[in-house]
Amino acid sequence: MSHARRPVTDDVITVGLRRAVVGGLLVVLAIVLGIMIAVEVDPLDIDTWWNGAVSVSAGALTQLALALNFLGGGWFATYLVPLGGCLLLALFGRWRAGLFFLSASALSAAVVQVLKTVFGRVRPEDMLVISDHGSYPSGHAANAATIAVVALVLLPRAWVAVVGGAWVFAMAFSRTQVHAHWFSDTVGGVLVGAGMALMVAGLFTVALLRESAARESLAKERSLG
Repeated sequence: MSHARRPVTDDVITVGLRRAVVGGLLVVLAIVLGIMIAVEVDPLDIDTWWNGAVSVSAGALTQLALALNFLGGGWFATYLVPLGGCLLLALFGRWRAGLFFLSASALSAAVVQVLKTVFGRVRPEDMLVISDHGSYPSGHAANAATIAVVALVLLPRAWVAVVGGAWVFAMAFSRTQVHAHWFSDTVGGVLVGAGMALMVAGLFTVALLRESAARESLAKERSLG
């Protein structure tokens, strides 16, 4: 049975625009932070202090950070997670949500690589892992923030926000724990990842609403007959 499309109301359009604007502002903040780093505007020298502070912790924290190094980057996070997540959502009848996740992941990763090339920041000398070019912004932190925002958009629940926030914090901390990034790199990564996810969410707002409405309508029909 075909289902009539839910009309696009002003409220829906407002939600989409708000997401896009907020996301754009976050990306702009990431660029501004990158410029500040490039011109060495850091009166408190937070990066150097934090890099020294995390050096005193080791053992289990370092092992966890090394595990997150694999889970948050490389082929696993760049290709397997987005493609696998997209396919899984599609199998559950949420192909628009899958495209949203895939698009947000791809665009976030692309912007990170562009900013890495533009700013060309040198990584800490005492790295415990092998990483690509450019320290700013952190791709791992950006990826974690993208996943967290996508999850919250698709499933707006308090526990999703808590779990997503914990995931982002753990990933950001782990990048400094293994000295792959400066503290400000992780802040920039979170800004880019969350910002790009929100911008893409703005573009997908109507599509996601209609997909959700169609699923609700189908579930209601099945329960009645």
